[in-house]
Amino acid sequence: MDEELRSLTERLRQESHGSAAFERLLATEDHDELAEVLSAPGQPLWARELAALRLGRAGDRRAFESLVLLLNHRDPPRCASAAAALARLGDPRTARAAAALATNELRVAYALHPVRLLTALRAPESVPALITTLERRLSPHDPYRKVALACVEGLGTLGDPRARRVLNEALAHPALAEAAVHALTRIPQQKEAR
Repeated sequence: MDEELRSLTERLRQESHGSAAFERLLATEDHDELAEVLSAPGQPLWARELAALRLGRAGDRRAFESLVLLLNHRDPPRCASAAAALARLGDPRTARAAAALATNELRVAYALHPVRLLTALRAPESVPALITTLERRLSPHDPYRKVALACVEGLGTLGDPRARRVLNEALAHPALAEAAVHALTRIPQQKEAR
């Protein structure tokens, strides 16, 4: 069991109070049983999360909708686990969903993990969504500096020349300047026309 799964398992075991239902969901290899938990009424959040994450890690796309909901949860560990499962799931809808979450101003407080997921996915939606999200975070006194920093770092990782303008704007923000300098060094210089 990898460290990520071990941490998740311990967190959910505590939430479930070590119930027999938790142990059964943890042990089962029956994907249909796990998928049933996602659609059955009255299931506790820990059960839905465990089922979605196990299905996602196994590449079963029935977990997609539940994982997207968890990616936008107010609890950071749930978001992080969902992002990791979505990255492994390989569903073509993932980048579009992550971009929608990252750019939703009403949910910007929960955009950190969608931003990081977009960077990991390297999808066509990634750079435009990170640019849009970062542009909105550059207003004076914006309280979401962690989201802005994740955008700067992500744009540097992706190395797309379209990010140059917004990264140059980020240089004016002390909390982002160092990361923006580093990100700009990772973007290839444009060749001059002869």
